[in-house]
Amino acid sequence: MGVFNYEGETTSVIPAARLFKAFILDGDNLIPKVAPQAVSCVENIEGNGGPGTIKKITFPEGSPFKYVKERVDEVDHVNFKYSYSVIEGGVVGDTLEKICNEIKIVAAPGEDPS
Repeated sequence: MGVFNYEGETTSVIPAARLFKAFILDGDNLIPKVAPQAVSCVENIEGNGGPGTIKKITFPEGSPFKYVKERVDEVDHVNFKYSYSVIEGGVVGDTLEKICNEIKIVAAPGEDPS
């Protein structure tokens, strides 16, 4: 089994706490509204959004994949870190066993992290 690691960095003028709230904590509602061409809907299958929660992300017609299911592995409100694993759908099962992702939003130097 192989491991592939990818890291990316993007800067933003939006404070880290606000980005974390919008894209991570409120992302299930926000992303289908602002990017319906990418995500049709996000629904919680099991859990309350914390670790162990299973989410189903459905893609619009014409997308390469119908859906993926993700398991939330970690939600760190203090360090703005969110980890999840794609456990079903997409290329999982056919090509890959699972896909693990970690998102960490880092405050800019001098930014109040709260």
